[in-house]
Amino acid sequence: MAARASTIPGRLPAAVRNITDDERPLTARSVIASTLLGVDPPRLPTRLIVRSGELFGIAQGTTRVALSRLVASGALEPDGDGYRLAGTLLGRQTRQSLSRAGTTRAWHSAWVVEVVVVGDRRTSERAALRTAATALRLAERREGVWMRPDNLPRSHLASLPDAHAVVLAQCERSVARPDRDDAALARDLWDLPAWADRGRALLAAIGALQPLLAGGAVEVLGPAFVVSAAVLRHFQADPLLPAELLPADWPGAELRAGYERYDATFKDAWRTWFQTQH
Repeated sequence: MAARASTIPGRLPAAVRNITDDERPLTARSVIASTLLGVDPPRLPTRLIVRSGELFGIAQGTTRVALSRLVASGALEPDGDGYRLAGTLLGRQTRQSLSRAGTTRAWHSAWVVEVVVVGDRRTSERAALRTAATALRLAERREGVWMRPDNLPRSHLASLPDAHAVVLAQCERSVARPDRDDAALARDLWDLPAWADRGRALLAAIGALQPLLAGGAVEVLGPAFVVSAAVLRHFQADPLLPAELLPADWPGAELRAGYERYDATFKDAWRTWFQTQH
């Protein structure tokens, strides 16, 4: 069951509605996942998870059914009076944490190139490689060739062992210096203007919501949750390029700093709201 559109207030700032109108309706599963992905450690009592669903008009029974199904699929594990992330969702939190931090290292003009060397791959293997390569922030130059600037910390690979294993099983890795302009190559591989435009729109949305949350506007908790999830997804689409290859007005650092402030305000408002529900 998806959250009803009527759960989002009509009198939202335009910057916020620009984001919420683009987002898919939230299901009970997506509310549970986003709620647990947003806390560290990723564990919450059942009553708080269920209450979070009610922010979107999702009935308690629907949320509890979704919890049971997530446990059955291995994405959640019971933990005392609540649940914690497991399996694929736990891996997703690792990727989210890396994206949110946005850590890179000094770049010396080299590119990592992963070339597929395994023949007769099944469709599932091709799909697995695409998912893994994307998690490692590689971009597809052409069929079977993935690449990116060699500026990610070694800990990035260590934190994503499953993705690294998939790429290692199908590809041969090399480090190269392409004989063309690096910035132009980056523009070919990633749609940087689109990421930047969306980043600025998200900055405007969190900037409009933060004073409302700080002022106790409970009615915006639902939209604020949607915007928060949108920002975290956007971080995962950030190619984390060297500064030398980014446009001068790249909003990545500003968005990350703004989101840290926004997230603290949102969580304070969320905890205050929950305490009033007893």
